Amino acid sequence: MVEIENIVIGSGYPLVLISGPCVIENYETTLEIASFLASLTQKLNIPFIFKASYNKANRTSLHSFRGPGLNAGLDILGRIRSELGIPVLSDVHDTTEIEAAAEVLDVIQIPAFLCRQTDFILAVAKTGKPVNIKKGQFLAPWDMAHVAEKIESAGNHRILFTERGAMFGYNNLVVDFRSIKIMQDIGWPVIFDATHSVQLPGGAGASSGGQREFAPILARAAAASGADGIFLEVHPDPDKALCDGPNSLRLEALPELLSQLCAIREIVCPAVSQTDSGA
Repeated sequence: MVEIENIVIGSGYPLVLISGPCVIENYETTLEIASFLASLTQKLNIPFIFKASYNKANRTSLHSFRGPGLNAGLDILGRIRSELGIPVLSDVHDTTEIEAAAEVLDVIQIPAFLCRQTDFILAVAKTGKPVNIKKGQFLAPWDMAHVAEKIESAGNHRILFTERGAMFGYNNLVVDFRSIKIMQDIGWPVIFDATHSVQLPGGAGASSGGQREFAPILARAAAASGADGIFLEVHPDPDKALCDGPNSLRLEALPELLSQLCAIREIVCPAVSQTDSGA
């Protein structure tokens, strides 16, 4: 298990939600999304970590929107953390970002494409912050044992793995749900990224496409497979989102989906109740 603020993630504990927009577009939109999610998860007794990126360094095109940047983005995340009283997560892409990010973030995320960059992983781990590391689309789930070893070697024992699908030919991903159990057996909780798993990388030419209609199906399958948490990118109007709109869910789709996921979690783990979400 892993403790983050007053949240415990792992076997025998309630399903956690990591959610937010792909990228910070501006303070107002980010606050709108965070407020909606905070209110909904409080109502449903779902442990919640807010996610938004201040800089997306791995965009398909040079011309793709990347976010407000390190300083402005962290300022927005810090304000939301303070105003709403919720933990926040964002991804770092460069060692020069780590120190500043660690001062604001409750969880530091290592993007899938950087999950084998040893020196970078060690630098993140040495902050002592919980690390959410996405399994690369090019890795087998058992390869994540080596990634965990790198983090643990720095004295950091707060690790989350995130499954986000594997490359299946060009511009397509497929999910092997065996990976959830395989990675859990390495010894750390596993989050399932339902929206990036339906992304079509580079599928729209100069940007990634996506099939958001399949995200709820995969999320339910992951909950039934015993995932410890679900990762969802959401937006008030995904068709107008500046990043990853095709695979993002609409906010109004969440109440029903999250209720279904909680019900599945309680069936799979009968001892778990979403009404007991704290440490």
